[in-house]
Amino acid sequence: MSWENNYKNKIVSADEAVKIIKSGDRVLIGHATGEPSVLVEALVKRAPELRNVELMHMVCMGKARYCQEDMKDSFAYSGPFLGNGTREAVASGRADYWPCFMHEIPKMITTRKIMDVALIMVSPPDEKGECSFGVSVDYTESAARTPQTKIILQVNNRMPYTYGTTINLNRAHYIVKADQEVIELPDPKISEVEEKIGRNIAALVNDGDTIQMGIGSMPDAVLNFLGDRKHLGVHSELVSDGMRKLAEKGVIDNSRKTLHQGKFVANFFMGTRKLYDFIDKNKDILAKPCDYTNDPFVIAQNDNMVAINATMQVDLYGQMNSNSIGVYQYSGVGGQVDFIRGTNASKGGRSIIALPSTAKGGSISKIVCFLDYGSAVTTSRYDSRFIVTEYGAVDLFGLNLRQRVKALISIAHPAFREQLEKEAWEKKMLR
Repeated sequence: MSWENNYKNKIVSADEAVKIIKSGDRVLIGHATGEPSVLVEALVKRAPELRNVELMHMVCMGKARYCQEDMKDSFAYSGPFLGNGTREAVASGRADYWPCFMHEIPKMITTRKIMDVALIMVSPPDEKGECSFGVSVDYTESAARTPQTKIILQVNNRMPYTYGTTINLNRAHYIVKADQEVIELPDPKISEVEEKIGRNIAALVNDGDTIQMGIGSMPDAVLNFLGDRKHLGVHSELVSDGMRKLAEKGVIDNSRKTLHQGKFVANFFMGTRKLYDFIDKNKDILAKPCDYTNDPFVIAQNDNMVAINATMQVDLYGQMNSNSIGVYQYSGVGGQVDFIRGTNASKGGRSIIALPSTAKGGSISKIVCFLDYGSAVTTSRYDSRFIVTEYGAVDLFGLNLRQRVKALISIAHPAFREQLEKEAWEKKMLR
């Protein structure tokens, strides 16, 4: 049977497709801007007839109705990264958090055989019946590698076609033709402090470097100061509008990359429609799963790799907490450690962590003697390299513990430096 006939035979409504899901199943949902909202909404409508369906994804940018109190008997969220729609459910005990490096999520899905059904949004098929994962390859693609996982595809004409990773329509159990706008993230507002941090980080980026960074005001602040660089490359878990703008200016051309020369390499895309139009059928974009893009051994093959990430708190030895507020789980590790370790192994690599020096209107120092009680150590003191605040940048590599204490105090907010030094003497960190 040709793929065209097979395609037609599998087309059903969203309501019909999600009937394949039964109580007790574990269901994977496409990630971030790739969330198949039409399928999710159809599943949520079935709440009265379902019990204990576990839903797994990372960043949720949809409504997350399944995380609300009145859904607790029908659905439970479980995943390796929390956001606005999911963290309250985890805090209340209705949902669970999985500690897992991003590059290991596909391995967890494929080897532990933990997904019964996957809800995935894809582009329309090409002439061979291959659909692109579009804006969300990441861990979503791993469901297609697991034979026992039943696949429901939402084919969306608004999903951009990205090269590098596809799924054949023959792999789908059901196909739902449903167009929706791909979720957009507007350009962030950049504060004066973030602008200063961005300038400090940009000073560490050279012509010809290959960069990785996340989403939000801090990364965009850095990108704003890279307009005079030449021949930058991208190997990242994420490509944003900030990177698109630099590519359109000719700053990013990927010409000096030592791995996948000439190509943007990423596993998901998040931004405005301008970004999605930029990546659509763009042969300079290589969209790969996160067990490739985030594999530290792959990252290290990029010479002059620069990884730029953010944290919430740093102690005076260089330990970082990037995903919890004390015992309260706030987000997740994402790809931070993947890229720090890969970049540290890169020839000429520089791993950079950014944070404002204070929080809560300047009343709390984010550089502390010890991490808050119950905080998770995201990046260890053995992995930490450059730390940057609005007051400067320090490189911890090769520094002993006392030298680290002095270096980190030097980039703390001036209002807290004396207090930090006093605490360090009292705890015999300085002597």
